[in-house]
Amino acid sequence: MYGVSTKGKMLFQQQWQGSLSEYITEVAWSSNGLLAASSAAGEVILWQDRNLISLLPAGLESIDCLAFSSDGKFLAAGGQDGKVRVWSMTSPLLRGKRGGSPDLIATLDNAPSWVDKLAWSPTCNHLAFNLGRYAQVWDANTKTVITTLPFANSSVLDLAWRPNGENIAIASKVGVKVWSTIDWDDESCLIDMPSASIVTAWSEDSKYIACGNFDNTITVLEYGSPHPWVMGGPGKISHLTWSQRGGSNAPLLAASSMESIAVWKKEADDQDGWNVNILTLHESKIKALEFHPHSLLLASAADDGWLCLWTKAKQVGQILEGARGGFSCLAWSEDGKQLAAGGQDGELIVWSESKRGKGFG
Repeated sequence: MYGVSTKGKMLFQQQWQGSLSEYITEVAWSSNGLLAASSAAGEVILWQDRNLISLLPAGLESIDCLAFSSDGKFLAAGGQDGKVRVWSMTSPLLRGKRGGSPDLIATLDNAPSWVDKLAWSPTCNHLAFNLGRYAQVWDANTKTVITTLPFANSSVLDLAWRPNGENIAIASKVGVKVWSTIDWDDESCLIDMPSASIVTAWSEDSKYIACGNFDNTITVLEYGSPHPWVMGGPGKISHLTWSQRGGSNAPLLAASSMESIAVWKKEADDQDGWNVNILTLHESKIKALEFHPHSLLLASAADDGWLCLWTKAKQVGQILEGARGGFSCLAWSEDGKQLAAGGQDGELIVWSESKRGKGFG
């Protein structure tokens, strides 16, 4: 692998491998350790105790987004047919008892809109998802729509809840709008961008918001400040992820563009902005990028069939393989002790932290 040696650096070792019938579009972990996966064939499955539980069979239109509620009680999936399906995860089977299976408690039909972005609030069971030029917020407890957030001149391109639950940011061709979740009737705040914003992400401390823009720039704003930083990216930004911790004054921000990764670190003085370190190893487009939830270990998965683990977001500590046609997605478990990834040929792989890998990142 072009001079990269990972001998003696087994951070993670393969625990299980199975497959779905098509390209894996998303993988997601619940707070209590359940793994869900979806496919381009319309499948939705749960992985538990090395067994697969089918929630939706193959044969439907593609399922493109998947997420558990923060308390693990609900799983939502959206896709090409415009439907958002929500399951209850409180069945006896999923509590370690015999009998029962997840109940499909709601099917929100929004055809012909294509639902490819959805996310749960980190503080309550409110689900946000895109509907063309709108975003909608739905309450799983009352099974009612709370609000509809309109865009006059753009489709919704991405959405992200602020980790403290107080706001939701929605990226569009006209920049990023931020709404208050305390009062949905309050006027939204527009973060003006030099071009369309494709992807957006909040830091875990709720202090910073980052936006990847169509003109290859990254905008970072300390929320509430009128003066954002605008940095030149390595290309069109496809993914953004924040570390849980970083320097003394801010977490790290990683961004992917084609086969490159840029890791940004804020300087102590605000006027000095952010310095960047470029990570290069992948030979083709990066399809997923995510920091470990409790360290600076950074995972990147790409078309080249390599899942790279970057120690301290600086150098490769291990390369994981198993998707011959390339990887499509990845997700860390909440405790960071397991890593799941999907492949473009339907592979579903789970790795577990090795004893030799403890203390990494």
